[in-house]
Amino acid sequence: MDLFDFAGEAEQSATAPLAHRMRPQTLDDIVGQTSVVGPGSPLRKAIERDLLMSVILYGPPGTGKTSLAQVIAHATKARFETLNAVTAGVADIRQVVQRATDERSLYRRKTVVFIDEIHRFNKAQQDALLPYVEQGTIVLIGATTENPYFQVNPALVSRSHVYRLDPLSDEDIRTLLERALRDEANGLGRHQAEVSEEALDALVKYSGGDARRALNALEMAVLTAPVQSDGRVTVDLEHVRESVQGRQVLYDTRGDEHYDTISAFIKSVRGSDPDAAILWLAKMLAAGEDPRFIARRLVILAAEDVGNADPQGLQMATAALHAVQAIGMPEARIVLSQVTTYLACAPKSNAAYVAINKALADVESGIRLQVPPHLRGSGYSGAKELGSGVGYIYPHDHPEEAKAQSYWPLGTEPRVYYVPTAFEKVQRPSWRPVSGAMVGDGEIDTEGKLNL
Repeated sequence: MDLFDFAGEAEQSATAPLAHRMRPQTLDDIVGQTSVVGPGSPLRKAIERDLLMSVILYGPPGTGKTSLAQVIAHATKARFETLNAVTAGVADIRQVVQRATDERSLYRRKTVVFIDEIHRFNKAQQDALLPYVEQGTIVLIGATTENPYFQVNPALVSRSHVYRLDPLSDEDIRTLLERALRDEANGLGRHQAEVSEEALDALVKYSGGDARRALNALEMAVLTAPVQSDGRVTVDLEHVRESVQGRQVLYDTRGDEHYDTISAFIKSVRGSDPDAAILWLAKMLAAGEDPRFIARRLVILAAEDVGNADPQGLQMATAALHAVQAIGMPEARIVLSQVTTYLACAPKSNAAYVAINKALADVESGIRLQVPPHLRGSGYSGAKELGSGVGYIYPHDHPEEAKAQSYWPLGTEPRVYYVPTAFEKVQRPSWRPVSGAMVGDGEIDTEGKLNL
């Protein structure tokens, strides 16, 4: 497929969706993504100078990945070919590579290959591309809605520049809608549509930063709106609501939106912002996230970030997990809302979390862990003869004497792992045993050792 096949150069089909007809033809036509292709950006300079190297464009639907590839097709003097990873196989890749090789050897002309949905290529297909990208036989432009660092061959990613395209801002979406309403050649200008400000606002909110969704919704609204006696079309808020039938939430339970949203949710609870946390919770629930997954994360958070500052937090989260499993949606939303707001408003302490991480680090570093004789198990015949349990002081019988005995491994200096915060309801004793002697509080050095 050549440049003209890809770009649909001459006339835009009258039956093509508005979003397709309104694709940008030049860099100046692109709306948004200024950090990627704005004036002075490295990618824009490379396109303008026709010095493009392999790139992977990564972002949600409707952010301009294919449109940017089309602009490059118009701008480059190289041969431009396109593949769709959904339908193409290794044989198709080999054919493209063969044509690129011939073009390079006969005419010293490079070939740019655009692969849409590149994450859908399996490992063998991606491996088939690798040597030709590395040798420069082809310049790859890959487009994907999935994080390429997880879904694309690492070797292929390392040989490409990865650019993330974010959802368009409300202002950018409005600009695209207004442009489409004015454009008589490819847009809706010939319909002389009058769209109210409220209707435009609704279309912007409905889009969620997806230009394709916004433009196609606008087209639906204009084409189905009442026609006045003078031939003009009027689109109001009520008609937009009837046309779009609710807003879809951008979310993928296995993709970036899943991980990014749960991260934002957890960080909002940790940061004691119940309102932001509830909004992220609502997004996940509206998108169909498994409520049990959310409940499990809240159990972890209750121990990690609330801890002993409010021990009831873990009880609440555990109870919520059982409740969510028992009742399911939609009622589970109420349970999740209750525990989310409780944990967000609770005092916070990660002292227990920090303590176990420090102790594990010491274990992994090779700290001595030999159990001393008086702490060894003694519930078997012959234990006394082996010295196990001999000398152990039972704290319930002799509380003061028990404080003086050491509970540390043989040859290991006492260290401080658990440092309660001001919110802790469980306070550690004011004494710390060292080599069988009772000592008072001391300062803790950077390695966690007690300095008296």
